[in-house]
Amino acid sequence: MDISRNKIYPPDMPMGLDIALAKNTKAADYFYALPEATQKQIMDHTHTISSKEEMQAYVDSLVNNNSVHKNFPMK
Repeated sequence: MDISRNKIYPPDMPMGLDIALAKNTKAADYFYALPEATQKQIMDHTHTISSKEEMQAYVDSLVNNNSVHKNFPMK
């Protein structure tokens, strides 16, 4: 599923999250398929991240089997 081309950017999307999602299309597809409330939870968490590397690791974890987000229901 490649929905990233049809994504609707949340109005308060952190720039670092957007950049990290652009580098991982699987994570982007997953993120944009999530309900808005879940996207907001993820975006809120990114405010605790202090480096590009940590942000990329967090985004990569969205599609990692060990992800804390693996149970988030998709739309």
